[in-house]
Amino acid sequence: MVLGSSLDKKQTINGDGIVSDLKNQNLWVYTADCLPILFADKQTRNVAAIHCGRLGLEKQIIKNTINLFEQRGSLRTELLVSIGPSISKLNYALDIKTINKFKKSSADDERKETLIIESSKRNHDNNNNLIDKTLFLLDIKGYALKQLCNEGIPSENIEISEKCTYDLPNEFHSWRRTKTKKRQWSFICS
Repeated sequence: MVLGSSLDKKQTINGDGIVSDLKNQNLWVYTADCLPILFADKQTRNVAAIHCGRLGLEKQIIKNTINLFEQRGSLRTELLVSIGPSISKLNYALDIKTINKFKKSSADDERKETLIIESSKRNHDNNNNLIDKTLFLLDIKGYALKQLCNEGIPSENIEISEKCTYDLPNEFHSWRRTKTKKRQWSFICS
């Protein structure tokens, strides 16, 4: 997580989050299928923009962002959160090894199983033989919502876009759909 004032106006950084520490800062985040999550404090007017995918969920970027707000004088009940368009649970298929790693990283979370759906897909092997390959669908929007609520953010302070970047090729870029390097920008101003 980077503080906005530590950057030069034209500087671009590689990272998963940026937090305002001055008034009138514009914070931008670059995503494709991952979650663009924007935070704003109604009282202090501090804001943050984070890029959050499966790894961000595993590494608790949401919790870390909320803790940073709290360290800067924010109350969790005063935070407003917006989750922008991202891949939907019906299009985010992962193999068993990745799902098991995700489950282990979230071992304290008893309801995580409801956010994972088993889905059998029929594929062909190298000899064109029909095989079943079990994949698991992960609801990253649902999991982000769960993390926010677990951190004390009131549900009425959270807005989640239902738009799926994978399903809407005329509106969004999707790495999982086309392997494109193009992305969407989301921003928030303090």
